[in-house]
Formats: sequence, C-alpha cells, structure tokens
Amino acid sequence: MAMGAMRTAFGLAVSMLTASAAFAQGPAAPAKAPAIPPQPVVAAATAAPANGAHPLTAEDVETFLDGFVPIAMSRGGIIGTVVVVVKDGKVLVKKGYGLSDLKTRKPVDPDATLFRPGSVSKLFTWTAVMQQVEAGKIDLDADVNTYLDFKIPPRNGKPITMRDVMTHTPGFEEAIRGLITANPALGNNEANLKRWTPKRVFDAGTTPAYSNYATGLAGYIVERVSGLKFDDYIDQKILGPLQMHNSSFRQPLPDRLKPMMSTGYLDATKPPVPYEIVSLPPAGSLAATGTDMGNFMIAHLQNGKFGDGQIMKPETAIQMHETARSVMAPLNNMRLGFYQQDINGQRVITHGGDTMAFHSLLTLFLDQNVGLFQSVNTTGVPNGNFRQALFEAFADRYFPAPNTDTPYDPKLAAAQAKQIAGTYVTARGAFSNWAAVGSLLGQPKITANADGTVSLNMMKDGAGFPKRYAAIGPFLWREVGGHDRLGAKLVDGKVRFVSTDALSAIIVLEPVRPGINAGWLTPAAGAAVAALLGTVLLWPVAAIVRRRFGKPHGFTGQRLKSYRAVRISAILLLAVAGLWTFLMTTLFGPGGMEKMMAMDWLLITTQVLTNIAFVGGLGVALWHLWAVFKGPSGWFGKLWSVVLVLAFAVLLWFAWNGKLLAIGTNF
Repeated sequence: MAMGAMRTAFGLAVSMLTASAAFAQGPAAPAKAPAIPPQPVVAAATAAPANGAHPLTAEDVETFLDGFVPIAMSRGGIIGTVVVVVKDGKVLVKKGYGLSDLKTRKPVDPDATLFRPGSVSKLFTWTAVMQQVEAGKIDLDADVNTYLDFKIPPRNGKPITMRDVMTHTPGFEEAIRGLITANPALGNNEANLKRWTPKRVFDAGTTPAYSNYATGLAGYIVERVSGLKFDDYIDQKILGPLQMHNSSFRQPLPDRLKPMMSTGYLDATKPPVPYEIVSLPPAGSLAATGTDMGNFMIAHLQNGKFGDGQIMKPETAIQMHETARSVMAPLNNMRLGFYQQDINGQRVITHGGDTMAFHSLLTLFLDQNVGLFQSVNTTGVPNGNFRQALFEAFADRYFPAPNTDTPYDPKLAAAQAKQIAGTYVTARGAFSNWAAVGSLLGQPKITANADGTVSLNMMKDGAGFPKRYAAIGPFLWREVGGHDRLGAKLVDGKVRFVSTDALSAIIVLEPVRPGINAGWLTPAAGAAVAALLGTVLLWPVAAIVRRRFGKPHGFTGQRLKSYRAVRISAILLLAVAGLWTFLMTTLFGPGGMEKMMAMDWLLITTQVLTNIAFVGGLGVALWHLWAVFKGPSGWFGKLWSVVLVLAFAVLLWFAWNGKLLAIGTNF
C-alpha cells in the first residue's frame, strides 16, 4: 500500500511542530541500518562479465538464497520471510526463513504460511479487469463513469479511463483515511468509494501519482460488469483456476485459513500488528502462501496459461505486459498494472506491496520465463533495502551483463546537474486537506555534488545515505555502483518532472513553488515559533520582575490591551500546534486509523481553532503594531511588534499552504 512516504512526511510534521529547534534544523538524518551483506558470488551489474551467469538450477538458487537471506534478515531486523522462484512453468525453489510467529516459534512454511502481499494484490485486480476487457465488457479508453452508479467528476473536461486507472495517472490526490485498520466493518469497498472521492489534482493521463482509490474503483467496476461480488469473482476466475487454494481477498480471513496466517510485526521489540483490514480491498487485501503466488507468476509468464487452463488469452496477457503509458522515458514506464523494472538488459515487470507490517515484491523476467516472489512479515530497521537488494543480487547472479553506459561530457553533466538541483514535491500527496502539510515538511531535495554526481535525498542506500548518481546521458544519471537511474523531463527548457527507475512508473517529483520551498519556509516557521514561544515565556517573567522591584507596568489603554491580547493569541496558536501534534502522533501510532476516525470531533475543533488562532492572531498582532507605533515606545518595543506580525504572518502562510485551515474530516 506504500504508506511509508506519508508516514515519513507526517513524522517530519510532528517533529517540527513539537520543537522549535527542529524548524531551524530541517529533517533529521534517518537512523542508519547495516547494509545488506555483500555476497562474494554476486557481482555488480557494472562489473559482471556477460558470460558470468550462474546456472539457474534449484540447487544453485537454494545455495544462493541460503547464503543471502538469513544474514540479510538478521541485519534488517526481519522475523520471517518467504521466497519463491519459478522457471519454465514450474516452481523451482520455495523457501521459508525465520518465524511466522515469535510467541509460538512457528517457522515459515512456503506451502502453509500466509503473508499479506499488500499492493501486489493489485495485479489480481488488474488481471480481473483484463479478463473483462477480453470479454468486451470493459473498454480501456472509455469514461469510467460508463460503468459506475456514482459520478467521478471530470477535470478540465477530461474524464478518467480504465487505462488511466491501470497506469496510475487518473490524477487523484492521495487518500489515506482508514486505508488500513483493524476493524473488519471498515473494509467495504463500495461504501468507502462512495463516501468520499479524492480531489482530482492532475489531468488524466499526464502525471504518475499512485492511487489506491483508483484501484478500488477498478475492483468495483469488475463487480458491476461481471455481476459477481469482487471476492467471489477473484475466487472463481483467478484463485480457483490457478489452484491458489490457500489464498483469499476476504476480510477477515475465512476460518480455515486463520491458523495459517503469519503474524505481522513492526519490529521484534514491539507488539504484533493486528490483522490489517484494507478499506479498499482490490488495492491490497490479499493473503497468500508463497506457493500460491508461484502459481500466479507461472500463469503470467505463460501468458495466461496454467496447467490445462487459460485465465486469459495470450494476446490479452501480452497487452497487459507491454508499455501502456510512458511519461518519464527513458526511465522505466508503466504497463497495464505492472511496472517496468528492467535490469541487466532483461525485460522485467514487477509490483511491490506494503502494509504496516508486511513488505513484498513480485518480479517477472519475461524473456527468461522466470519469476521471483518475496515477502517479509516485519518492517524492520530503516533503509534495510531487503527486497531491492535480493532482486538485484538475483539478477546479477543469474542474468549478469556488462556495463554499456558511455562517458558523458563533464561540462554538460555539471550544467545539467545544476539545472535539476533544488527542492521538489511528490505528485503522490494530499493537496486539498490537512494532510497537505506533509508536502511542506517532507520535500525531496536534489543536490549537485562536488564530484560531479547528483543525489536525491529520498533515495537511500543500505547504510541510510543518499545514493549518488553519475551522468550517463542528457539529463540522465546512473546510480554509482548500482542499477537505478535518475532522469529529468524538461518542457520548454525547464524541469517539469524528476524521477528514478525505482519510482518513475508510479511517482514523479515536481519542482516546488518558491513560496512553499522548505529551504526558507522551514527556518522561517522555526524562527516564528521561537519568537512566539519567547514572548509567551517572558510574559510572566516580566511580571515577576516588575512586582519584585515595585515597578508599574507602564502601558495603558490600547497599548496595554494589545500587549496582553497578542500574548494570549500566541498561547492559543502554540496550543493549537500542540493539538495538531497530538493528532499526527495518534494517526501513526498503534491503532491510529481507528483512533483518528473516532476523533473527528477533535479534528474539526482543531481546524476551527486553527482559523481563530492563525487568522485572528495576525489581526491581533497588527493591532498591537498599530498601538505600539501610535504611542510613545522605545526602539525595541517597535522592533518586537514588527517581529510578532511577521511571526504570525509566516505561520498563517504555513497553515494556509498546509491546508490546516480547511474544515473537513477526509484526508
């Protein structure tokens, strides 16, 4: 479900609201995690000889996995893992590592332990859609409203099509309210779709911005055109034919499968995560064994064929696996539901998935008829990079290729690095509600390094440091010692989008507007908070000093009233900031989604108080400024009255752009 980005943004928001010092410093460096252990037999793609491939046999793969996975799990803080490799229509290797439950010490069994693949579930939804396309019941390029009993409004006259939905370009803003909860009553796809339609912030087909809501729409459309409930459809048309007997989209799990379900963990020191209910089931509610996922990979590698059956025609599967939309060429593009993730010259399609506890990756090497599925039941340490490291190590071992990058002109590279350097916002985010505050605080930054490389701070290596990318072509860079590429799309000579191979199919970055650039807004907001906090703290100190030495206040009339009012306003604003801190901390704490939905009253109250404190506070500060300059006052009093106006103005600007003034419970 990929909630990590939103959690990171809100974590930054919390830290910056709770401590004025944080405003002045910017985001703290992430906790460092030990790098995934190097494997002597695995060479980097940039160095591996073309003829250095290991034989892709069960014996060699098992040896490789047994050497790589346990050490990587230990260093990544992972409790249990399942890995399945398929080749030429058969399961080659299926392995369970570690424990499915810490308390019972039950080991992971690829045949009998269920994992939650998260957004890998979407591939089943997209498969269902393509079955209905094949049946003539869905047109990929028709307005989705054709199939719905409620309306998705157009944007700039452009409707959404199923092709837009499947390529994550429908233009919806992010929606996370109730996305993952522990309450089975909140897992009704139709009800959740109709309760709130996220705002469309991009024209359809123009901007990759991953959308769980849109996937929920696709599942509902399958229901409506097929006449079957979504769970029934998946059971009858996909899971059954593929003999995935130990898998289910149903929430909660059927009683027969409950004893087989792995427990999920944030890490080994925290309590287990309850069974996660996905509010938009087509986007991520699957629970499956590794063996069953092997069957799904086999079916797609064989263009719909499994055993004696066929879940879709070969031409339908091929259409699904080919490019459907390319926004960031030559970076990886989007297929119909799959992401392109080519490596070492191999045609690769993939899909990742994340819940709060489980993290998975399904990868298909199309030309080799090979599939790799991996899932872990633990979030583990930051920047563990387990999934990507295993995928790349597997590709380098079995499909190595020489480096074909050619030298690029250093002067052009330096000029282009300078052109893309700066601060960005992600297209996947909230824009119309209070969650937009994350975009003010979690802004990605590209740096042009002194050695000629560039770095994007949101792309980390295994040690938690930003990856470095070296120029290999016009506005194209390759990760130093790695596979990932970073590229920019220019329009009229200006940077329009930036992304990397790891993200480009589903997320792009846009240059931030100068008015909300964290480079100035973060320290300015920090200084504003410090000014208000200092004013509030010195108020009683000044009163005590006057009383101690028997000195009168010295202010009367409007000056005295405004003096007190501006300090009361500062107290109110800081208190409201505390309420926002509480709400954000609650959201990403244990059971946060359910708690937030039970506190709609507090959210609305906080939003109303925000309008009073931030808008009213600026008005009071202006009144205070007028009173100070109207009457006799020393230079410091006049200066501080100006400082207070600026402080309230900066924080109002912050609240306005963070949509903290918007009234509503959707986010």
